[in-house]
Amino acid sequence: MEAYSTDSLEKLAARLDYTAHDDGSERIRKCAELLRNTPDEIRRELREELEEMLLRMDSNEASDMDIGGLGCSNTVWYRVHGQKKPDTDYQYSLAETDLMLLNVLNPTQIDTLIINQSLDFSYTLENAEGVKQRYRSTMYLDLDHLAMNMRSISTQIRPFGGLGLHPEAAKLLSLNYMKYGLTLVTGITGSGKSSTLDTIIDANNRTIEAHIVIIASPIEMVHKPKKCIIRHREVGRDVTSFKAGAVQSLRQDPDIIVIGELRDPDTIQTALEITDSGHKTFATLHTASATESIDRIIGEVQVDQQERVRNRLADVLTCVISQKLLPSTDGKRVLAKEVLVVTPSVRAAIRNNTLGEIYQMINEGGSAGMITMEQDLKRLYQEDKITIYDAISHANNKKRLREILGLEQQ
Repeated sequence: MEAYSTDSLEKLAARLDYTAHDDGSERIRKCAELLRNTPDEIRRELREELEEMLLRMDSNEASDMDIGGLGCSNTVWYRVHGQKKPDTDYQYSLAETDLMLLNVLNPTQIDTLIINQSLDFSYTLENAEGVKQRYRSTMYLDLDHLAMNMRSISTQIRPFGGLGLHPEAAKLLSLNYMKYGLTLVTGITGSGKSSTLDTIIDANNRTIEAHIVIIASPIEMVHKPKKCIIRHREVGRDVTSFKAGAVQSLRQDPDIIVIGELRDPDTIQTALEITDSGHKTFATLHTASATESIDRIIGEVQVDQQERVRNRLADVLTCVISQKLLPSTDGKRVLAKEVLVVTPSVRAAIRNNTLGEIYQMINEGGSAGMITMEQDLKRLYQEDKITIYDAISHANNKKRLREILGLEQQ
């Protein structure tokens, strides 16, 4: 395939010899071959075009950008205050977005994309003011064409006080107060788990001399050392897996280990083991409530191992923060949370597999720093930060929320 020096994106895309029988992997290979024979200045123009769309995220107050694949209908979409909206200023064919997206990857990433048909990575862009903006990105296939989501990683860390935690719960997150234990930050995708973890990391970084190891896929916020040494290890870039990163961290003299996601049984058991060895561990999980988080961890392992995992989890778990981001009455978003502080009664419920009792313990545990999602939604509604509709629609226990709001059953 001959090289070109002046082709536009449209002309470049016309060179792709797709056939009706090509699957996604074959189309990736053809795009990669064409890009390898494309001059650097043309490839730079393609990156600049993509980066122009990313820079528009700031003016749109958007958190995410989606591009490529049949699902985007040849345009670019932004999530603005929780709502997906198309931007018809940008129009591209499927072949054009295939090339534009693959152009941001290196050969190793392309190989991984072909094998796994999905790739998580970080992307850094320097704006006109010289500020480096990072994005959490995932590239995948949508009916044999490339699609990508890019999420803007805030360069501002939320103040610890902004989490609105009770002092008893806040103490558990500090290495100054507790040197060991597992804290889970849970919620669905887009609920702000990473931002909460960054706030907790920053609070420790400011207040105690220690060593923090962060293992994530990808690394989002890059923390500057203040009082702590902070290591950032990106899965697929600096380490092969979450489990490998966690195991290796034990030989790196850490005080705090942050595991970006407990996504498989091996990582879950490794997190329990490293916490049991006397380390302070933070991790995220895709669950909507504290009780569901405990149930999920136990349910992820084989039945013959569940009793051992249940007992170990009862020993090491100290706190669960389950959160959601809701539309606020000012047109933005606001954090709602459920907080479980693991007291002796909670530990007994985990060991005895009577998880159904834990919700009531949270409901009655305000003095220990606990709050149910429904109690926090009531607070937000009474402070006029959310509507009654959003409060009810985001409640885990809608019947309970109606009861504490004094509403009749509908």
